[in-house]
Amino acid sequence: MIVRVLMENAAEHPLLAAEHGLSLYIETDRHKILFDAGQSEAFADNAMRMGVDLSGVDLCVLSHGHYDHSGGLARFLEINDHAPVYVHERAFEAHHNASGKYIGVASSLAEHPRIIRVGDRVELDSELLLCTCNDRIDGVPASARGMTVCENGVHRQDNFLHEQYLVITEGDKRVAVSGCSHKGILNIVRWLSPDVLIGGFHFMKLDPAGEDAAYLSSAADALLTQPCVYYTGHCTGEDAFTFLKARMGERLHGIHAGTVIQI
Repeated sequence: MIVRVLMENAAEHPLLAAEHGLSLYIETDRHKILFDAGQSEAFADNAMRMGVDLSGVDLCVLSHGHYDHSGGLARFLEINDHAPVYVHERAFEAHHNASGKYIGVASSLAEHPRIIRVGDRVELDSELLLCTCNDRIDGVPASARGMTVCENGVHRQDNFLHEQYLVITEGDKRVAVSGCSHKGILNIVRWLSPDVLIGGFHFMKLDPAGEDAAYLSSAADALLTQPCVYYTGHCTGEDAFTFLKARMGERLHGIHAGTVIQI
């Protein structure tokens, strides 16, 4: 399995664009997958520079209903004329950040014929599973950090029921791919039990030099109890990553636009 990072907050090469967003191209024995589409069309330009042919993708997965993962979907649908785009049925709800700004998926995509809305668990085939873990109630509560869903003009705290994870089983490897891990990375890795996890940890607003140091230290310890190798970036935050890396060593790796992961 090869994972090529098409978009991230930082880039490995000056010819590649970077933005606050995530997009991954995943090539397995059976599939060519686009996982998320960044904040803008720039992920597609990066793909071209990296030699990735998006027209050959056979399926796309949207991890959750936020703009920094879905902003390039319209461009992808222009480039690729056949791949279905799997989104959770709640992905087009009205999502807002703590200041009230709309951060959801473009409503113009809602009725596109290749948008496939799925429930909480769907096995695409023997290799690919999409799941939300929405039925799990045994996790450590994750903070919504002020993010809300607006229903009938009323804002309520987002519980991230729209967030789904891609689990890939290839040979003896189980790989979990998460966009932002809003339900809590400590929960997700325990629920899914992967050998490899790729995705954001959503620690970017934590202060490892201050009051959040103890939490991040305990998070590193908890992640290390799982037999998993982690690749992370985007919403993890540079300071939090540096703090975690010092404690987790080769069990934790950073990703940037242009990173290639061989599993």
